[in-house]
Amino acid sequence: MDTGGKRKKKSKWKKLKYGLLIAAAVAVLAIGSGFAYEAVASRQAANNYPPPGPLVDVGGYKLHLVKAGSGSPTIVLEAGSGETSLSWRDIPEELARHATVVSYDRAGYAWSEEASRERTGENIVGELYTALKQEGIEGPYLMVGHSLGGMYARLFAETYRDEVMGLVLVDARPENDDRDTREILKEENFAGNPPASILKLLKQSGLLRLFQDFLLEGLVAKEDRGQFLNVIATPEYFEAKEKEAELAYSTEDAIRGQRLGSLPVRIIARGLPQDYAQAGISEAGGRKLEEIWQSGQRQMLEISTDSKLIVAEQSGHMVIHDQPELVVETILDILRKN
Repeated sequence: MDTGGKRKKKSKWKKLKYGLLIAAAVAVLAIGSGFAYEAVASRQAANNYPPPGPLVDVGGYKLHLVKAGSGSPTIVLEAGSGETSLSWRDIPEELARHATVVSYDRAGYAWSEEASRERTGENIVGELYTALKQEGIEGPYLMVGHSLGGMYARLFAETYRDEVMGLVLVDARPENDDRDTREILKEENFAGNPPASILKLLKQSGLLRLFQDFLLEGLVAKEDRGQFLNVIATPEYFEAKEKEAELAYSTEDAIRGQRLGSLPVRIIARGLPQDYAQAGISEAGGRKLEEIWQSGQRQMLEISTDSKLIVAEQSGHMVIHDQPELVVETILDILRKN
């Protein structure tokens, strides 16, 4: 009987078990350290990045509003999907020389609290209106909406038509976007954004902070990453962004075929196409999607009898970053006419 061979096998197995146990312990320790590191960093960020504006109760939760300037009308800035009051950078300061300017964070975004109501356009618009009134910020309002925020700005103008004096849509999402692009995206096997559960784990584990240059490349500009990690990227933010996206179709339904009479409407469309290849979409698929988007920009001219299309020749989708001066000038052009 080869008892020596059995003893060697047992010894090897014992060493392997100990090795696996040590590796597991190191992994648990590393993961635990990552969570602890992020928790400490997040607490410190709350002290280092206080909200620049008040938190206003809108019915059980609070929205963060930033007001600048004075006088009438009130320019209200509605940011795009995943964008916040910080996304406008210097635009509010430039506009504040001419009128009252309000930028804000939708519920769950940045400094605003998580909402208890569904993330429908109707609720989002109602919350903004309530916050403005609570702060005594009266109209007439000049609504400015970028991307998804353009749909909310349109719905605001529809809902409170008597209090809106103009509308500026900055590469805004067209009302038929979901309906017109669904089949193309399906054919392209486009997975969309990672689920909120994964993004929350990346943030809470500290991985998003540690590997920010890799994970945020092409998504968040380098100069904005500090604010993104310390103010914006919270579990509530990822949930709110996902819920808004899931219900965006309902806002499309609410504004489809919209007609706002002779309300001054200015549409700023991007001049440079999206980088669809970065999202894993084929060249042919990208061309189709860009054609649909550009067609949608021009269809928005039908919103009003006083509408005008402006092409941001040097801009991709983030016109507010690529050509902020064009956004400011377009808004001021409406102010001068009133």
